Amino acid sequence: MPLEPAVAVEDRYRTLLRDNRARDAAAGRTLEGPHLTDLSVTYADKQIAAREASTGEQKALLIGLVLAHAGLLAEMSGFAPVLLLDEVVAHLDPARRAALYAELEKLGGQPWMTGADAAAFAEIEATADVFEVAPGEVQRRA
Repeated sequence: MPLEPAVAVEDRYRTLLRDNRARDAAAGRTLEGPHLTDLSVTYADKQIAAREASTGEQKALLIGLVLAHAGLLAEMSGFAPVLLLDEVVAHLDPARRAALYAELEKLGGQPWMTGADAAAFAEIEATADVFEVAPGEVQRRA
């Protein structure tokens, strides 16, 4: 497909959505669009498809994509986005956790991270607000 101005692609997609509105409503979802596109990721260090990488490597690749997008948003808007990272350190070795924390610090903004293993956050505990969540209550850890 030849390159074309973004406005032309946007106009074509708006027309597609308008023309298919009844069909999409009947289906209960949008049947065509960029959300149906597959993303192919290669782990460059090993020259393998991401699906063949270890769980930790896959997690690191995904985090890299999220951080790259956050960096782009910060660059474009002048404001770092709030990041909601659920179980983000699960499956990360200590070196990858340290790299994540360094990248979040460099990005700025306000990351919110959840995790079941409090020890995984020990490295940033002195500079972060840590909360413990239990049924019916949230308490700041002293």
